[in-house]
Amino acid sequence: MKHTVSLKQNHEFRRLYSKGKSAVCPCLALYCRKNRQGRSRLGITVGVKVGKAVCRNRTRRRIREAYRLHEEQFLPGYDLVVVARVRAGRAPYREIERSLLQLADKLGLLQKEARS
Repeated sequence: MKHTVSLKQNHEFRRLYSKGKSAVCPCLALYCRKNRQGRSRLGITVGVKVGKAVCRNRTRRRIREAYRLHEEQFLPGYDLVVVARVRAGRAPYREIERSLLQLADKLGLLQKEARS
């Protein structure tokens, strides 16, 4: 991920949950909020309900890869938190990718050229 750094601090996640905009679908939930930095920050949360450690890590890797491949389409300067829902553990990669792009489009995070 060229223009994105990780969100790691718990208070940053909590701030997004309480003050950010959100959108949900059966696989994922996406929270976003504009930041004052020139680059985006990404956090990924996968809960215990999704599955055991192997399944959670696979889901996390799939979400990160879907974001990495479409990073150029996202507007810079946003804090993003992607929350994997239970269904994401069994979903194929293409469904996760499609869900991420749909949620980003719903929140207005995609650049105008990518909104087709």
